[in-house]
Amino acid sequence: MSQTMTLARPYARAAFAAASGAGQVASWSQALALAARLAADPKVEALLKHPQLSTTEAASLLAVDGAGEDFGRFIELLASNRRLPLLAEIAGMFEQLRAEAEHVVKARVTSASEMPAAELESIRVGLKRRFGREVELETAIDESLIGGAVIDAGDVVIDGSLKSKLSRMQSALAG
Repeated sequence: MSQTMTLARPYARAAFAAASGAGQVASWSQALALAARLAADPKVEALLKHPQLSTTEAASLLAVDGAGEDFGRFIELLASNRRLPLLAEIAGMFEQLRAEAEHVVKARVTSASEMPAAELESIRVGLKRRFGREVELETAIDESLIGGAVIDAGDVVIDGSLKSKLSRMQSALAG
């Protein structure tokens, strides 16, 4: 596991605990996502690394209007500990914790071309049956797959792409 993930985990857990305790998981989720996107912007990222930028100024750059005082204090804590560059990882882990708490599996379906809604629904139903939980699907297109799809649901990856099948066939023939 990368050092970044190791450093981000306690902050994500603390953020989730604070948001859960206040009944503000959804608003924190949105605020963290926005703050992470802001921090990842090259201009903002360069500004956050400026040695003359104070902790308070850094936190105010990433403060999200309407997110609440607790969220603002959380961003200040990240700034004072020089952890603002971890915001993307923290936001991602926060979403994982949220999905676990809501008993939802988030899956990504990557296909060579856009899939019909009925086919996506069939995949969602199959995953729901497999995991025994609700499933939220996210779709992506990767033309290099040639055909088929790759389903990534956390620890489970189902690769039904034509690219993968051709690769396995090539290995077997060369073998």
